[in-house]
Amino acid sequence: MKLKVLFIGRCEYRRALELQYELLEKRQRGEIEDTLIIVEHPPVITLGNQAEKTNIIASQEFLNKQGIDLVQTNRGGDVTYHGIGQIVGYPIVDIKNSKIGIRNFVRGLEEIFIQILKDCFNIDSERNCQHTGVWIGNEKILAIGLAVKRGVTMHGFAFNVNTNLEDFKYIVPCGITDKGVTSIEKLTGKAFDIDEMKKLVVEYFLKVFNFDEVEITEMKLS
Repeated sequence: MKLKVLFIGRCEYRRALELQYELLEKRQRGEIEDTLIIVEHPPVITLGNQAEKTNIIASQEFLNKQGIDLVQTNRGGDVTYHGIGQIVGYPIVDIKNSKIGIRNFVRGLEEIFIQILKDCFNIDSERNCQHTGVWIGNEKILAIGLAVKRGVTMHGFAFNVNTNLEDFKYIVPCGITDKGVTSIEKLTGKAFDIDEMKKLVVEYFLKVFNFDEVEITEMKLS
């Protein structure tokens, strides 16, 4: 199996969403192979299709002053935050023909980061039976929110590496009131090269989902 990886650097959320839809339609028609978009977003709060607007604590005016965008999406889940120092991945993957199923696909995404944290940082993490993502105690380090359109996935995961965790205070992350968020930087006390971490995520994505061939492209979106 072959995976195409697009590194698109730092990109506005709305433009990356347009790219997702373009690739989604091509994958549904069988014109491209499974594709993984890797991106960093400028600060943005997104609402999933189950989001409660009361989970955004700050006002629109305040968020505007902080330079934080606000976007409604069609992914699953509630409210989340994306920002610099966070690796966001959008897998455009045909799970219908591969017969992996959405539940196993989500577990595979979680497994990628459970393995990275253990192998590369000696950090023990786990799944939570009530909430998707990867957790260290009561703090989430990986968020997952997907949509599946005609058997093909879009949206994806957000992995906190050097993320500014202060910005999470403007929301109730994923609508969960009794848990927090964390990052590799917070856990280790030091920041890591984000480009090297992106490569690591791709390496483990290939391994967990059994892709044996990869084509990597770097591009900037206008």
